Amino acid sequence: MKPSRPLYEREPELAAATQAVDALCGAQAVGGLLIFSGEAGIGKTALLGEIQSIAADRCTIWSARGGETVTSVPFHVVRQLLQPALDRFPPDEVRALFGSWYEIAAPALGLAEPTGPQPDPQGVRDGLDFVVARIASRLSHRPLLLIIDDAHWADGESLAWLASFTARLGELPVLVVQAHRPEELAARQKESGPGSAHPSQVRVALRALTPDATAELVRAALGEHADDPFCREVWAVTGGNPYEAVELVAKVQDRELAPLEESAGLLRELGASARGSGLVARLERLGTNATRFAWAAAVLGTDISQDLAATLAGMSPAEAADCTARLREARIVTGFDPLEFVHPLIASAVYRSIPPATRTAMHGRAAWAITRAGLGPAAASRHLLEVHPDDDQELVEQLREAAKQHLAVGAPEAARRCLERALQEPPRQRVKATLLYELGCATLLSSPATTVQHLRDALDMPGLDGDQRVDATYRLAAAHSHNNQLKEAASALAAEVARTAPGPGLMRLQAAHFLWEGMQAGEEDGPGRSARLARNADHLHGRDNAERALLTLRAFDAMLRGENSQLVVDLCERALVDGHPARGLGWTDTEWGFELPTLVGITYAFTDQLDRAEELFGEAVRAFEISGWSGAHLAFAHTLLGLVHRRRGRLAEAEGFLREGLRLADRVGSGRVTEAREIADRYAFGAPYPSAMVLPDGPCVRGRLLLAEGRTKEAIAELEAAGQSLEPRGRFNGVWAPWAGDLARALAEEDPARAEQLAISARVHAERLGTDTAIGEALRCVSLFAAPEDAVHLLAESVRHLEASPSAYEHALALVDYGIAIGSPRELARAHKLATACGAESLANRAHQARASIRASE
Repeated sequence: MKPSRPLYEREPELAAATQAVDALCGAQAVGGLLIFSGEAGIGKTALLGEIQSIAADRCTIWSARGGETVTSVPFHVVRQLLQPALDRFPPDEVRALFGSWYEIAAPALGLAEPTGPQPDPQGVRDGLDFVVARIASRLSHRPLLLIIDDAHWADGESLAWLASFTARLGELPVLVVQAHRPEELAARQKESGPGSAHPSQVRVALRALTPDATAELVRAALGEHADDPFCREVWAVTGGNPYEAVELVAKVQDRELAPLEESAGLLRELGASARGSGLVARLERLGTNATRFAWAAAVLGTDISQDLAATLAGMSPAEAADCTARLREARIVTGFDPLEFVHPLIASAVYRSIPPATRTAMHGRAAWAITRAGLGPAAASRHLLEVHPDDDQELVEQLREAAKQHLAVGAPEAARRCLERALQEPPRQRVKATLLYELGCATLLSSPATTVQHLRDALDMPGLDGDQRVDATYRLAAAHSHNNQLKEAASALAAEVARTAPGPGLMRLQAAHFLWEGMQAGEEDGPGRSARLARNADHLHGRDNAERALLTLRAFDAMLRGENSQLVVDLCERALVDGHPARGLGWTDTEWGFELPTLVGITYAFTDQLDRAEELFGEAVRAFEISGWSGAHLAFAHTLLGLVHRRRGRLAEAEGFLREGLRLADRVGSGRVTEAREIADRYAFGAPYPSAMVLPDGPCVRGRLLLAEGRTKEAIAELEAAGQSLEPRGRFNGVWAPWAGDLARALAEEDPARAEQLAISARVHAERLGTDTAIGEALRCVSLFAAPEDAVHLLAESVRHLEASPSAYEHALALVDYGIAIGSPRELARAHKLATACGAESLANRAHQARASIRASE
């Protein structure tokens, strides 16, 4: 296809684009990301236009453009891309395209009112991914091309979506072509995080035109008689910038200058009028009305309505039409309604030329007009952000309402900007505390340290009373925990407990205090805390959520301590309602948080109640997916399901869930020990451990890995440290933290007497807990240090207990040991079958080899 207009010295760029479009439209439909970068005016927009022409007959094309004045408008670029495409479908078909993501992602596109809990931004991005992929799959005859111009001015939410979406383009028949100015984009990404790369990414930097190409451009416009000195001066004045060269040539035509050497001296003056102060002077020569109308258009930025611009400029429709005509003739604006500036350089220059007081007033009028039109505080907020502080309490309330609307569509950063601006107004003193509390809620997951400061400030001033003060303290503790400051979380709660009157609020704070005290990896008086918790909870029946929370924490603590499993399960049952979390204590309820139902499920998992645990964690996955919480929460839920499958001995299923948890968490093969080491190193798994408890116990897991690697001395040190940490706190559940049994095995040759004592002690604690898994595992360990005839009896008992447990892998381990001890091919065949069903290849091989050896010796 021939270019729609000449593009000089862009053959490599066009070749890269043609290759990408051909790959997209080929039999394999290979998607990818093509990025063009370069300074302002270098020709990025013209190049994107040519790419559209190249792909027009073969692709479905969606396009969008960032804008300097709309970077604070969440999902602005995404809406430009998707809304026109979705407008072609009837409403019921649009809803079907979104599927289960409708309530989560549709509000971000302005297609539906928000409902349900505040969505996780990652969930909104996943929903947008789903919709784009769904539409792309329906366009099998015409693959999808997305073009984003001025990406450096895309809003933060759209930038974040583009980064995550383009990272998975290898899976989709979608080509994304993006253009940006490199310095500006680097500055934006410093604020919002860098984009992701992927194997199909191609980056091309646009260069300035050479003198020869500039001469071609000049002669194409002015005629072949344009002489070399004149063309050379055009290149010198513009630096080979295509936009500036085109503008300069147009001004030469306007002035009817001869393109000869004697006119070259006038080019610098003409060139200056195309940018900066020269452009402003040229605008002013068009008259006061035209200037004010151009200012109004610059304040509006994009989708410039003539009527709205006239309102801001304070002129009649006829005056506005006249101004539009003059600005269009002067090549400042183009289009009709809506208007747009001919080039972003012009828009920037006009906007920056507006006197500050006038610009502020125009933003204020724009906000008023948008609100009056019924578009709501969120739509007006980009203008409200630009208004100077003036003790305007109505503006404070508008910004607070805008923040709520931004949060409801999954744009917490936009909400943060509104609330921070409201603080500058400033608000009345009693409102300020509430506003700081709202700001803390908006930044909880994105910036825990900032949240801590906002909530501390809110609590230190009058204005928060009753339930709101309790909630602020609860969230402050959560922010501390996200910041790995569990001691600070517990201290903040203890201080608030001391000043809170008896009632549900006090019980909520007490529960949170017990939670974050118990979650610390180290604690001065663990047994004392456990005793206080037992006194507070053992008599409760679970009549309200505060009681259920305390019962949950008591059950979890009792499980860690290895108390009788029947008592532990009874506590769990009292903490639930008909076997499920009560309303207000569910997975996505924000009053108490997801930690409490998580603790119930974990407690079930380590007391052999794996059916109950799997049911709860399955509910968690569904609840998080329905609510769009597809970031850390969903990753954790998959990890917990992996834990349940591991406890059942379903090793392949466990690995699948754990890998999905890892994938979701940082948005892995066979080989086991080597790969485990790679993952441990990749995620810095080892000392110093976080101040929060690790699930299961971190040093125990690392000690077992070191043993598997044959690094026995290091394993002994790690497991010794685990025991020294857990024993003083009274935490003796050997299924949760199997340090004693593993240490006994590690010391078997070096110090058999101590190893035997460790195994015997572990058996005592296992019998106190009373689960078949705990007892069976302890008996298998004790058998290592018993006389042969006693060992056979112990292993037989171990097999009996583990066969009654849900722990199939541990049952297979005991069967192998028992089969070898009694020399039974039959038992080893059973062990081989069970280990194979678990996916434990090395254990199955061990059983097979032992069986073959026994048969060979018969």
